[in-house]
Amino acid sequence: MLVTLHVILWTLILMVLKEAQDIHMDVAEGYAWGQKFELGYGKHPPLSGWIAGLWFLLFPAADWSTYALAMATVGCGLVICWLIALRVVDRSRALFTVLTLALYPIFNFKGFKYNPDILQLVTLPLVVLAYLNAFEKRSWQSGIWLGIAGALALMTKYWTLTVIGAIGIAALLHPHRMKFFLSPAPWIALVAMIILMLPHVWWLREVDFAPLVYAGDVYALASRSETLNPIASYLAHTIALLALPIGLSALALIDPRNPVTSMREALTSAERGNRMNKAQALNIWVIQAAVALGPPLGAFAFVIYMKTDWGIPLFFLVPLVLVPFVNLKRLALFRLAAMWLVLTLLTLAAAPSIVVYEVRSQQSNSAVMGSRSVLADRLTNEWHSRFSTRWAVVAATTEIGQHMAFYSVDHPAPYTPGETWSSGLASLEEAKRKGFIGVCDPSDPRVPTCRSWMASNAATAERITITTHRSFSGIIGPTSIWEVYIVRPSSAADGPDRPASSKG
Repeated sequence: MLVTLHVILWTLILMVLKEAQDIHMDVAEGYAWGQKFELGYGKHPPLSGWIAGLWFLLFPAADWSTYALAMATVGCGLVICWLIALRVVDRSRALFTVLTLALYPIFNFKGFKYNPDILQLVTLPLVVLAYLNAFEKRSWQSGIWLGIAGALALMTKYWTLTVIGAIGIAALLHPHRMKFFLSPAPWIALVAMIILMLPHVWWLREVDFAPLVYAGDVYALASRSETLNPIASYLAHTIALLALPIGLSALALIDPRNPVTSMREALTSAERGNRMNKAQALNIWVIQAAVALGPPLGAFAFVIYMKTDWGIPLFFLVPLVLVPFVNLKRLALFRLAAMWLVLTLLTLAAAPSIVVYEVRSQQSNSAVMGSRSVLADRLTNEWHSRFSTRWAVVAATTEIGQHMAFYSVDHPAPYTPGETWSSGLASLEEAKRKGFIGVCDPSDPRVPTCRSWMASNAATAERITITTHRSFSGIIGPTSIWEVYIVRPSSAADGPDRPASSKG
C-alpha cells in the first residue's frame, strides 16, 4: 500500500513539475532502444531498453508514461528492499527502512529519468536479496536464482560489478564462509550467470566491445590529480542526498517533549526488543562498506572520471545498516510515515507554483524550455507533405535524434553520424534506402562535423531551416534554429511503408 501510494503520488508530482519540459534525453534514448530488441545498444547492455520496449507496448509514448515508468521502477526497488530488510530485522524496522528510502531523493524527484542507473535500483537490490537467500539456504536452487539475478544486473549496466564484487568480499569475510563455499550455491550461481551472459558476450565481440570503447573514450583521465575533484564532487553529492532521509529518520526517533532523553534511549537501548539476524546483518554491513569505499578508491587507482550519478544505485542499504542500532518505538514509525506523507502532499500541492517559478527564472535556458518535441512534430509534417512513406530514420546527434524517435508519431530510428559506439538501431544503408531527415544544431560545437557528414551523405538533400520554441503559461522559451536535410527514399522503398496515424 505504501509503495503503491508513493508511485502514484510521485508520478503525479513529476507530471506537473516537468510539464514545461521535454523528457530527459536518457529517457528518450531508452524508448528508442526499446523499439528494437537487441543484445546490446552501443553504450550499454540491453535490459533497460528491453524493459522500456515492453512498457511502451502497454502505454503510449507520452511524457506522463515515462514518469510512471521511472516511479514504477523505484517502487519495485522499494519492495525488494523491504524483502531484504525482513531477512535482517523485524517488520517494524523493515518498514522504518523503507520509509527512510522513500524520503531518499533517489527514490522520488531524483528518480524522474528512467535509465540504466535507475533500473539498477531494482537489479542491484535483487542481487543482494538473492545472495542473502543463497547464503542462508545454500542449495542449488538458490544458486540458480543468484545467477539469474547477477546476469540481470550485468545486463543493466557493467557498473553492477561493484556490488557483485562487494558480495564476494562479504562472503569471503563472513565467519560462515566455509559453509557457503562448500555448498553448491555459489558455484551454480557462477555457472548460471556465465551461461545467461554468453549471448551478450557474443554481441560484445561482434561490435568490437563498443561499450568498453565508450567508457574508455568518455571517462578515462590523463592523470590521478584530475580524479580528485570528480571524486570530491561524488562524495559531497552522495552525502548531501543521504542527509535528508537520515536526518528525518533521526528526527522521528526524538520525542519533542523530551528530545535529549529520547535520543539517548534510541541510541543506547537498541538491544531491547531488537530481533536482528546477525549473520545476515554482517553481510549487509560489509556489502555497503565495500560499495561506499570501493568506487572512489578504484577511480583514483585506475584514473577514471567519477560521475556523480554512479552513486545512484549504491546506497540503498544505508538505512538497513543503521536501523539495527536504534531502539525503535511504534510512535517513531508513525512520525516517519507522517513526515513522508506530509512532505509528499506538500510537494504535490506546491508543484504548479514551482514549475511556473522555474520557467520564469529559466526562460532563456534551453535545457528547461527546449523545443525538440516541437521540432519532431514539424519534421514529421515536413516528411508527410513530401512522401507517402513513414519517416523511418533521423540522422543527428544523440541529443536530437533520441527526442525525434520519442516525440514523432512515426518514431524514426536514430542514426548518430560518426559515433563509434552506435546503438545499432539504424544503419547508413537503411537510412539511404528508406530516406532520412538529417538535423544539425548551429549552436552545437560539433556542428562542423555534422555539416561535413551531411555534405558527404546528403549531397542531394533538400535543405531547409526551421525555427522552434515552446511556451508555457504564456511564457515563451528560447528560439532554436535547426539546419534540416531531407533525403528522399529510394524508389524501391517509396510506397509500401505508410506513415503512422497521428495520436490525439
